[in-house]
Amino acid sequence: MPLRLQLRDDPAAAASRPVSRKGLLAAMCACVVLVVGMVAAINLAVPMLAASDLHPSASALIWIVDTYVVFFACLVIPGGAAGDRFGRKGVLLAGLALFAVGALLSAVAPNVPFLLAGRAITGIGAAAVLPNTLAVLLHAVPAERKGVTIATWASMTGIGGVVGNVGGGAVLSGGSWRWLFAAAIPLALVLAALVARIAPVSARHDRPLSPVGAALLVGASVALLLGIVEGPEKGWGSPIVVIGFAGAVVLFAVWTFVELKAEHPLLDPRLFRVPALRSACLGMTAIFFGMFALFYVNASFLQYGKGFSVLLTGLGIIPLTVPVILGARHVGKLVRRVGVDATVAIAFVFCGCGLIGLSTNDASTPYPVYAAWLVVTGVGVTLALPTLSAAISGSLPAAQAGVGAGLQATTREFGSALGVAVIGTVLTGQFVAALPADLRAAHDPHTVAQALAAAPGRAPEVISAFVTSTGTALRVIGVSVLVLGALVVLQSRLSRTTK
Repeated sequence: MPLRLQLRDDPAAAASRPVSRKGLLAAMCACVVLVVGMVAAINLAVPMLAASDLHPSASALIWIVDTYVVFFACLVIPGGAAGDRFGRKGVLLAGLALFAVGALLSAVAPNVPFLLAGRAITGIGAAAVLPNTLAVLLHAVPAERKGVTIATWASMTGIGGVVGNVGGGAVLSGGSWRWLFAAAIPLALVLAALVARIAPVSARHDRPLSPVGAALLVGASVALLLGIVEGPEKGWGSPIVVIGFAGAVVLFAVWTFVELKAEHPLLDPRLFRVPALRSACLGMTAIFFGMFALFYVNASFLQYGKGFSVLLTGLGIIPLTVPVILGARHVGKLVRRVGVDATVAIAFVFCGCGLIGLSTNDASTPYPVYAAWLVVTGVGVTLALPTLSAAISGSLPAAQAGVGAGLQATTREFGSALGVAVIGTVLTGQFVAALPADLRAAHDPHTVAQALAAAPGRAPEVISAFVTSTGTALRVIGVSVLVLGALVVLQSRLSRTTK
């Protein structure tokens, strides 16, 4: 059957085809794994990119990771709205096509700006894919299966991170970062063909879009990350950094004003007047802030510090997921026994302390010790995600379930982007400070690859500086997660006492 990207669904055509629920669920879950897995997989390629013929700066490396995540985060709610208006199947197919086009541009990129453009297009495609996979599923399954279907779909966002690390490590073993993007192209096209064949169409709704609101949200997020990312290299008082932070404040303010005045806002800022929703969203952002900060440094630490291959590095993060696999189904029992606030508090203690524990590792630390701290961190993630997800959903009426799902996706991806930006910034500043003074004065390197290229005979000193800076960066993130967790719990308790 030929692939046709229809933005207007044809219910009559859909009715003439039987739909395999299991096949549809598998296809939609595979789409989720693809777009979420790319968020994790790119971190494994950072050392390769740093040493590549693109010669990216330290800030450019962060942007290569974060550009995809920023567009993904900021456009996932507009992506769902577009599906409602133009047809969920059609927008899903368009998203997979954009994902493939962006991956192709990234794979052949001759320079960093070209690669960043490819990453942005891929992120736009991912934002169209994620919400519409769930929308297509919920349209196809009977009411009694919706709960199980949502749970299965949600679990794919966690599995996607594992698949991205393991699968990305396997692909990158071919020796080039370009293979990561090249491998994504046929996967996206095969899934698009499968979706075109088996996915049903659903009725369209005249849900208004807010392109101005979406553009302002993307612009504000990029401006904020610009200020964070460019600080170490350009200087915190440099014009670009000051403009970035000032622009973020102005654009977020304008976005709030526009959404408050809109008759049908894309994301109504008034929702955040609900204290329970506000604290749960902050909690979700904080957990992904810590988790993806870890993903960013883990890849380079295991490759540079411990000499792991890229495949072993991808496998090396698996202990983090063991608690998720074994313990997720028991979280509800703990919540019923000790309450939401206590569960969230325990989650942040485990997550923050796990990150601080990881910061104590150096090149000589046995991997099992490192893995044990990953498990501790994973326990925190396991406790936090379902509890916070339920808190977000429970804070909104049933009629706004779609808004709740969009908020969860947005806070997850925005937290991921922020975590990468912050830890990358701290890592760069500490790495430069930890390098020998003569090497710093002569070459001013900001990445391990730059330092090794400038002084190949001084690799032990360079690696030692990187390992030291990794420990400092992880401690900063760990303490930040603990502080944010305390704020989340305090806000949640206040919301309960004021009811």
